[in-house]
Amino acid sequence: MSFSIAGKTAIVTGAANGIGLAIGRQFAEAGANVMFADMDEKRLIDELGEQVDEGNVRYFAGDLREKLTIANLLSATLDAFDQVDILVNGSRQVIPSDPLDTDDDSVKTLLNQNLMPALRLSQVVAKRMIKQAGDDDEGPAGAIINLSSIAARRTHPDLMAYSVSTAALDQLTRSMAVALAPNRIRVNAIALGSVMSASLRSTLKENRDFREDIENHTPLARIAAPTELTDTAQFLASDAAGFMTGQILTIDGGRTLLDPVAAPAH
Repeated sequence: MSFSIAGKTAIVTGAANGIGLAIGRQFAEAGANVMFADMDEKRLIDELGEQVDEGNVRYFAGDLREKLTIANLLSATLDAFDQVDILVNGSRQVIPSDPLDTDDDSVKTLLNQNLMPALRLSQVVAKRMIKQAGDDDEGPAGAIINLSSIAARRTHPDLMAYSVSTAALDQLTRSMAVALAPNRIRVNAIALGSVMSASLRSTLKENRDFREDIENHTPLARIAAPTELTDTAQFLASDAAGFMTGQILTIDGGRTLLDPVAAPAH
């Protein structure tokens, strides 16, 4: 089965930097039409350079927490490429939270940032995929990929809000996979850990000792580059993953395999 996505059209959110940017670039190099979407228009232009509005690359800047922005993103994609076959929900935010602070709205903030845009964009894109398929009842109609985190399963008290939002995203992945399966639209997720996302890079700049801690608790003893998961994203977007849906693939260098308790007892 081919890993090819040539000729398909993808929307990639969170695409101005880090993991979203890496996925968008690989998709474009693989021959797909790619709409890079992010809030940071300047960064999009800086990163895409002369590719902007040429050939198989476009960009869209806007706040995906707004329903109108989501509708405009889909319209811009259809205006540029006439179709949409792949959606990568890569826009994520990580902020610390205090589980005992009753004035802390981090859970609400991150649900609005990490969950709701993925849900709303998946809904409108899925409707378009269904329309494109028309009366054709054979072959794939589309693929949706959510970027999640191992924080959904391995929690840290100071990251409670992020853990809750990514756990919700994982369940959204499973629920949408079942709901969209009759329409031949697959929905999967990639759970990241020890991967150099834009948020992790920013955190390491402010807390240099965090790097050693992460590397020491990752069996492969390093932090992966964003490009090390782009092949997985392309696999999930391609027909090679044609019988895979509702799955959360973990890319974490083995980090979730470790038991933090040193004592050999249960």
